[in-house]
Amino acid sequence: MTVVGPFGLSVRDQALETDVQAGLAAVEEGLLDATKSEVPFITEAAQHLVRAGGKRFRPLLVMLASQFGDPHAPGVVPSAVVVELTHLATLYHDDVMDEADVRRGVPSANSRWDNSVAVLTGDFLFARASHILADLGPEAVRIQAGAFERLVTGQILETAGPRDGRDPIDHYLDVMAGKTGSLVAVSCRFGAMIAGADESVVDILTQYGERLGTAFQLADDVLDIASDSHESGKTPGTDLREGIPTLPVLHLRAMAEAEERPEDIELCARLDGDLSGDAELAAVLEQLRAHPALEQARRDTVRYAEEARAALAPLPDCYAKSALAELCDAVVHRAG
Repeated sequence: MTVVGPFGLSVRDQALETDVQAGLAAVEEGLLDATKSEVPFITEAAQHLVRAGGKRFRPLLVMLASQFGDPHAPGVVPSAVVVELTHLATLYHDDVMDEADVRRGVPSANSRWDNSVAVLTGDFLFARASHILADLGPEAVRIQAGAFERLVTGQILETAGPRDGRDPIDHYLDVMAGKTGSLVAVSCRFGAMIAGADESVVDILTQYGERLGTAFQLADDVLDIASDSHESGKTPGTDLREGIPTLPVLHLRAMAEAEERPEDIELCARLDGDLSGDAELAAVLEQLRAHPALEQARRDTVRYAEEARAALAPLPDCYAKSALAELCDAVVHRAG
């Protein structure tokens, strides 16, 4: 048994381990190649987050999904490069919108250079992803375009907020499905489809990816409050300080509105106040860590992860299926 990829995923089969390790290594080379430019400054900016590392969660899913067909099909690695480039591009743009200072433990592109450089670098990565995608055929282009539309729509809906009468938590879960679930679903879909898996298998893995991606994002929400050292490179409470609504906070606000407990109302007021000071942020984090809202967010994370696992049931038993199921456990463990 060998540990590979993010979350300490254990692979119990030598052939699967070899394929996954080789695939991820090829993706890394592909990312560096795709982010090279004749302009040295563009190369430096485009490779900034590539070289900072990351879980390569989406490429790993491409590799595992490809095991249900021919994992050595020529388009598998390029499709993994496409989804990771797309993901990286969104991070450059997210950091500008969130005015973030740190990403993956290094200065964000917008803080190292400026917002214009960060936005244009993200655009450059989208362009390079599209160039690779064109060689994968029109169906792959349509799938990626649909996922990208959902991703952008999710971002816009997050910015706009829920319409009048819409439950904020339902709205938020839809946003997460668009912002994160869509591209994770495409990772699974590309891996299986390009490897030549049966259409029914492609559909199952797409459904799995959608749910897993949402669980993954919800786990990040829990980690922002519950962790001592945030896995994304951000310090705990970053989202709180920036006023970004997360699932535990939305649950807190719903509980405060429904139950009208003075301590919940007071905590909501503190969240709406000035959290720029470390002492105040630490105090709010301490209260949230002891609040039932955080546990409810954990339960939501587990629910989506279990839905992802259940989606795998019709697939034939194999080492790749076991690895995909283990990722459900790993996501839940992150939020534990």
